[in-house]
Amino acid sequence: MSKLTLEQAVAQADLLVDRPTIDKAIAGIADAIARDYKGEVPVFLSIMNGALPFAGQLALELGARGQDAQFDYMQASRYHGETGGELVWKHRPVSALFGRRVILVDDILDEGFTLQGVRDWCMEQGATDVRIAVLTVKQHDRCLAGVKADYAGVNLPDRFVFGFGMDVDESLRSLPAIYAMKQ
Repeated sequence: MSKLTLEQAVAQADLLVDRPTIDKAIAGIADAIARDYKGEVPVFLSIMNGALPFAGQLALELGARGQDAQFDYMQASRYHGETGGELVWKHRPVSALFGRRVILVDDILDEGFTLQGVRDWCMEQGATDVRIAVLTVKQHDRCLAGVKADYAGVNLPDRFVFGFGMDVDESLRSLPAIYAMKQ
C-alpha cells in the first residue's frame, strides 16, 4: 500500500471507534487500575510505538484518580519466521522489575506474541505480577493460549486497523479515532 495522507486514509476507511468512545474506554481502564493498585506504585511499561497515545492518556487518567506509577517504556517485536519467534529488542526498560508489580500497556491485543514475550521477560526479571492493559482487543481465534488482557477498552473486528497509535507502515498513528480500510 502506498503512503496515504491522513485525509485520504480517513476517506477510504470505516470509522470503527470514535474519540468519545476511546475516552470512555480509557477512563474505565483507569478506574479499574486505580482500584486494583490503590496504595501501590506499579511499574507502567508502555510498548512502543503503538502504545504512545493510549499510554499517555491512561497515565493522565490515573493521575486524576490519585494513582501514581513509575513510567518506563520498551520497544520489542516478535517475529515468527527467521528468528524462530524470539523477542527482538530495540529498547529495554531501565526500571528494576525485581519484586515489583508491572502493568504492560499496549495499543492492541491481536495474536499476543509480543505481549507474551514481554510478560515472560518481566517475570524473568523478578516481577511479582504482570498485568496487561490494552486499548483494543481484536476478535478472532488466533490469540495464543494464556494471553489475555487484564484491562481492555474496546473489541475490534478482525480487520486491519489504524489510528490512535496503530499504524499502516509506521504512518497514520496520529489519527484521534480507530479506523479500518473499507471492505
